[in-house]
Amino acid sequence: MRRIAAYIHELKSWPEFRWNREALAARLADVRHRQGRLIGRMEVLGFPLRDEAVLQSLTEEVLKSSEIEGEILDREQVRSSIARRLGMDIGALTAADRNVEGVVEMMLDATEHYAEKLTEKRLFAWHAALFPTGYSGMRKITVRAWRTDKTGPMQVVSGPAERERVHYEAPAGGGASRRK
Repeated sequence: MRRIAAYIHELKSWPEFRWNREALAARLADVRHRQGRLIGRMEVLGFPLRDEAVLQSLTEEVLKSSEIEGEILDREQVRSSIARRLGMDIGALTAADRNVEGVVEMMLDATEHYAEKLTEKRLFAWHAALFPTGYSGMRKITVRAWRTDKTGPMQVVSGPAERERVHYEAPAGGGASRRK
C-alpha cells in the first residue's frame, strides 16, 4: 500500500514546485488592482482617518490570527497596545496583559519589518514574546530553541484538556524535515 505524503517536504517533487502561470497571474492582477484602489482611497482620507484605518486593520489582524489558535483576546487591550506602540493618541488607553503585548509585539515586527530576513534570532524573539513564561496554558513548551524529537510534535490545539482538538501537527523536529 502506497503512503500519501502528509507534509510538503515528503513529496517526490520537493522542492521543485510547479504552478499554472496563467491562473496565478490573473488572480494576482486582480489583487494588485484592488490594492491600488484601496491605496488611492486611503490617500484621500488624510492622516487622522488613515491612522484610524491602520489601527483598525492591525487590531483585526491580531484578533483574527489569535482566534485561529483558539485564543480570544480583548479587543480594547489589543487596540490600546497597538496605539501605544505606534505612538497614536486614542484617548484613555486600556492596560493590556502580557499575552496581548506579546502577540502585538510579534505582529508589529512582522508587518513593519516584513522585508527583513527571518533569522533564528528574530524567530526566537517572537517565541519569547508569545510565550514569556515558557508555558502555553498549562503545558511547558520549548521557547527560543529549535524543536527536537524529544520535545514531541508541535501542535495547534484548542478545547479543554479532556476534549482537545488538534488542528495541526507539524513535521518532526530536529532537522528531520530539512533536505540535505
